[in-house]
Amino acid sequence: MQIESFKSLLPKYKCIFFDAFGVLKTYNGLLPGIENTFDYLKAQGQDYYIVTNDASRSPEQLADSYHKLGLFSITADKIISSGMITKEYIDLKVDGGIVAYLGTANSANYLVSDGIKMLPVSAIDDSNIGEVNALVLLDDEGFNWFHDLNKTVNLLRKRTIPAIVANTDNTYPLTKTDVAIAIGGVATMIESILGRRFIRFGKPDSQMFMFAYDMLRQKMEISKREILMVGDTLHTDILGGNKFGLDTALVLTGNTRIDDAETKIKSTGIVPTHICESAVIEL
Repeated sequence: MQIESFKSLLPKYKCIFFDAFGVLKTYNGLLPGIENTFDYLKAQGQDYYIVTNDASRSPEQLADSYHKLGLFSITADKIISSGMITKEYIDLKVDGGIVAYLGTANSANYLVSDGIKMLPVSAIDDSNIGEVNALVLLDDEGFNWFHDLNKTVNLLRKRTIPAIVANTDNTYPLTKTDVAIAIGGVATMIESILGRRFIRFGKPDSQMFMFAYDMLRQKMEISKREILMVGDTLHTDILGGNKFGLDTALVLTGNTRIDDAETKIKSTGIVPTHICESAVIEL
């Protein structure tokens, strides 16, 4: 397994897509020195975006979370989230009425569209169930798991409506050794119970990369060969980038560790274009 310097990869690309958790930050906060990477990209005139499955907050709120940690190079316009694609889908495909959601009120606020009423699953009852035209699974917090998950299953049994998963991650790290169940894992369980497939937005699905690519091409002339996707997880960041035709760089600061990276690559067949210890550039 050949490990390359992240800095050595950059001259080939016009734009870098970064995953967030495991690449820029961990449960301990920002990766030490990651601000140097963005200073370097700016000095070289290279563009960058954060391409994340985080649908729990708006781009403005996500950017603010980086600012509070001291990383000011990430502004709202540099964030492309699965929540943004979910909003676009609701705007285009849901014709009024109620969109029920699992998640926090904060995660639902930026999905609001004209003629759409966002309501938590807990607020759906016999008086309004006929008005529910879609259900969105946004976040693993903000609801009663026992009561609202059962309610979600029965809502989807009673109503033939689209169910949209705004974050496809099955788990997320809590500490170096422990994980928590993410909303993508909840969605997988409900799909199994109902025997149906939901609409999923987020890596590794191609919609996420097409959305980002279309945004980028509105700003500049660029081909897929000139974009590098940087991620820490084979099954989302690297698989998604590979499927979309982007070069990929696996960093070993998150879900994939240096001691088992080679085994995971061989067992999954998901092969990154490059492998780097981290995305931090020493200036």
